[in-house]
Amino acid sequence: MKAKHGVLERTMSAMQDKVQSTIPAERQVQAAHLVEKAKRLAGVSKPLVLKETPLPDAEDVALTDIDVSNPFLFRQDKWESYFKRLRDEAPVHYQAESPFGPFWSITRYEDIRAVDTDPELFSAEPFIILGEAPLDIAMFIAMDPPKHDQQRKAVQGVVAPKNLKEMESLIRERIQEVLDGLPTGRPFDWVDRVSIELTGRMLATLLDFPYEQRRKLTYWSDTISGTTEGTGGTTHQDEFYTATAELAREFIALWHDKAARREAGEAPGFDLITLMQTSEDTKDLINRPLEFLGNLTLLIVGGNDTTRNSMTGGVLALNRYPDQFEKLKANPDLIPNMVSEIIRWQTPLAYMRRVATRDVHFGGQFIRKGDKLLMWYASGNRDERQFDDAEALVIDRANARNHMSFGFGVHRCMGNRLAEMQLRILWEELLARFEDIEVLEEPEIVQSNFVKGYSRMMVRLTPKRDI
Repeated sequence: MKAKHGVLERTMSAMQDKVQSTIPAERQVQAAHLVEKAKRLAGVSKPLVLKETPLPDAEDVALTDIDVSNPFLFRQDKWESYFKRLRDEAPVHYQAESPFGPFWSITRYEDIRAVDTDPELFSAEPFIILGEAPLDIAMFIAMDPPKHDQQRKAVQGVVAPKNLKEMESLIRERIQEVLDGLPTGRPFDWVDRVSIELTGRMLATLLDFPYEQRRKLTYWSDTISGTTEGTGGTTHQDEFYTATAELAREFIALWHDKAARREAGEAPGFDLITLMQTSEDTKDLINRPLEFLGNLTLLIVGGNDTTRNSMTGGVLALNRYPDQFEKLKANPDLIPNMVSEIIRWQTPLAYMRRVATRDVHFGGQFIRKGDKLLMWYASGNRDERQFDDAEALVIDRANARNHMSFGFGVHRCMGNRLAEMQLRILWEELLARFEDIEVLEEPEIVQSNFVKGYSRMMVRLTPKRDI
């Protein structure tokens, strides 16, 4: 009976793959959108509505009521005190009634590392976010070995050391171009003019996407990763489906265009699409449109959030700790270590989700098979057991590289060296041009429990006197 059931499952899976391969991803997304609309009209499904209210201080909340999935926690700057209380009093903490369902919070550095490095016990499938994704699209960061390893291997060559070295001059050239176009002595939005612009330029290069349309990439990233149901963001479901369908249409066209050019004799490039096309494990990914779409989404969101929000967070941190800015100007050789410290201090993605594959005792708690666990990187990077004076930016911190913003184990961020290189070059070029980067008001924080980022930050530049 069990064998028959297995055969039936494989047959159904094969049929599903065949159907997927014959229907363009754009049409599958649109069909899913129509189904969701019908559910809403029938009252079967209701969009999640979140209303912001002032959050109480951490000490005024009963321990069982602490809900760190609240998407306004970062925006109201309450997060450090809430996570400190969990680290001190309930490092493995259960929240039974969040808007996103029940989950465990893992908040201490060593406990997070233990979960992150045990994919057999704590699965990354099917999602890395706490809430429900509007569309079930597979991506390798939400796969377990061996499938994860095969798909990651297909694209990680783009960030191999040799290629990073070749990319360095291009990155520097583009950073110089952006910085030389900035106004001095008057206010402007750093997020828009620098962080988003530089991130869009690099994503367009990595994906061989039309350079003049690069802002689409950051828009798609923000929209797809910002759904209310998934991360507590502000993206309405209709906007999500529209953006996802557009992304699918344009990248499937790009895939076929690149394939045709290669067949016509054009030398293969070393962008992510070409790498997928030339790898045995992913050369037919276009025949699994939703999987292709999922992995593209992962590469775009991953390439967007870490670098972009660290570009903004670093400027903010040096304004909050001006003594560190003076230390940096006195000794620019600290830039590489400072980059690691900025990524620790910012922690651009607040958590990753895992699911227990069996009942387990962990951290003094009994976790059942199927329970969701959130590895709160934002908390682990503030763990006083790992980092002295953890809330402060210390640009010469001895163990800054031990931060957990890139994760651990098989899912460690494959683009970590590229992100570090972009940030290093940015600060080298900033120090060469500007005496001061003054943050003029508190930045606007993204509404999310997943992305720890900024939507606006007004600054004023003072040029160096010798330029």
